[in-house]
Amino acid sequence: MFPPIKLSSPATREFWEIGVLHEDEHLLAIDKPVRLLTSPDRYDPNRPNLMKLLHAGISDGKPWAVARGLTYLSNAHRLDFETGGILLLAKNKPVLVQLASLFGSEKPLKHYVALVQGTPAEKRFEVDVPIAPHPRHVGRMCVNRDNGKKSRTQFEVLESFRGYTLLRCRPLTGRTHQIRLHLRHLHLPIVADSLYLGRELRLSTLKPGYRLKPGRIERPLISTVALHAEKLELAHPVGGHPVVIESPWPKDLQVALKFLRQYAPE
Repeated sequence: MFPPIKLSSPATREFWEIGVLHEDEHLLAIDKPVRLLTSPDRYDPNRPNLMKLLHAGISDGKPWAVARGLTYLSNAHRLDFETGGILLLAKNKPVLVQLASLFGSEKPLKHYVALVQGTPAEKRFEVDVPIAPHPRHVGRMCVNRDNGKKSRTQFEVLESFRGYTLLRCRPLTGRTHQIRLHLRHLHLPIVADSLYLGRELRLSTLKPGYRLKPGRIERPLISTVALHAEKLELAHPVGGHPVVIESPWPKDLQVALKFLRQYAPE
């Protein structure tokens, strides 16, 4: 077990305890929480973001930074604001350069798990369509076969339910919202991904005869995008040996799967 990294944003009165999934002399892999930006928002630079908070902690000599002797941290890839799971950081510039080269070559195996609405036609399938920023909606991506960037994702069915499917997703490129848009393109929106027409999952839609106690408000089983970066496999940028990093599935996903198995088995 590695000690967690404690971060806070006094301006927004938010606090995060970031789990550390892997650490050595050159690499730091953290368990990014959902609803936290990886890097600054180009439209609102004042929003809290993980890299700015980490850099501030190093500059301020926070205990987690001093204990590790950190003077440098930089992310080799990004996770969406709504997505949690493995985020890999370099502890020095030469390692960052090596990681950037690896991630650009499709060599690191990035595995995500997603709960989607609907049932795919095949157990294994691939989406290879170019995507680009939406011309009218800021912050949304769209399929653009003329001017979009190459985007390729492989999918595998892990478990099927009535009306829902649990998928393993392997993006071979690293475009913004790639997995989310590719699934929407197949009419398989991710649960709770409202940007791409995904609906929240509620127990009342699964359990026959569900009744809510008077005065209570039903909360969704999953209210954030049901997409999690669960596994990363790569050759170590310095030693060359294989590195496998894993992040546990979030509790809300585990609870949702429990009820789907109970009330919506295929």
